[in-house]
Amino acid sequence: MLTKNDEKINGFLFVAVLPFLLFAMSYYGFESSYVRLKTMDKAPDFMFASVYAYRVIPNYLSVYVTEAVTFFVNNYLPFLKSFLLKQGTLFYHSIFLINSFFFVLSSIILHMIFKLKSVGALLSLNIRRLIHLLAIFFIVIVQYVPTNCDSIAIFFYLWGALLSLKYLQNRNISDFILLCAVVCISTLARETSCLNISFFAAVCIDFKKLKNRDFTFIRELVFLVIAFIIPYAGLRMMIHQDASFVEGIYFLDNFSSPFNISGLLFGMISVYFSYILCNNEGKILIRKYLFFSLPYLIMIAMVGLFWEVRLFIPLILTGFIFTSYQFKNTITA
Repeated sequence: MLTKNDEKINGFLFVAVLPFLLFAMSYYGFESSYVRLKTMDKAPDFMFASVYAYRVIPNYLSVYVTEAVTFFVNNYLPFLKSFLLKQGTLFYHSIFLINSFFFVLSSIILHMIFKLKSVGALLSLNIRRLIHLLAIFFIVIVQYVPTNCDSIAIFFYLWGALLSLKYLQNRNISDFILLCAVVCISTLARETSCLNISFFAAVCIDFKKLKNRDFTFIRELVFLVIAFIIPYAGLRMMIHQDASFVEGIYFLDNFSSPFNISGLLFGMISVYFSYILCNNEGKILIRKYLFFSLPYLIMIAMVGLFWEVRLFIPLILTGFIFTSYQFKNTITA
């Protein structure tokens, strides 16, 4: 029998240490051929131009953390500087520190989600950990496109998903207020914060009740939309760019390039994989979520690149969260 201390140690190793090691392997075990962050000495100019300029949280974190790391290494770890520079610039190490910090936080949030009564309280510990580990691996795989904003955006998205489920379960107004704050703040990191609205709508809105004029949760959905629109519009009024909304139109490229087509297939098959693992309730949730996520999916097709499969990660993670419904009434803890 494991003692409580053993369970805590095992949980720490699984939720924090293992994800961190996997993330470190992805950044230092192989080098991305997609973005040359490893050779950049400072935040590149493109991070502060075009649509990237609106990602103010990761951009400023990149600058300030790089300054802090440079100061710390020069003043306290000069004997390690040559070794560190062989593995990448101090800017690259700073990006790794930022991303790994929020990645571990994301793993902790996933752990909390799978322990919720409405999601996974009746799942066996082994099943929860397998789903959790699968989600972690998917996040690590997409790091061949390293950015300064994805890990932050994933953390906020999962935090919003956790708050949505807690609000659905307990109807505690403080959870909803915090959810609005998370959506508002995460919009300063990346526009994918809008998917928290899709998640909330998928788990809280019942189409059958809407037909019977039961508009429960509609008011809350409106507040979430406002929480997204205010910072989104505010950033575009405060930060003037030549291309305020998109960097380019890539629709034809997405359906003509073999790389982009393979990225699309990866996203579709990954979501379908979680779909077939769900019971009927989970499948309905995924279909509702994809319906409410149509604006995001259309934007990916128009202005994103399918080869950057990191754009599909919120959808894939949502699928894994909904798979837990399959075991809700069949597996005991």
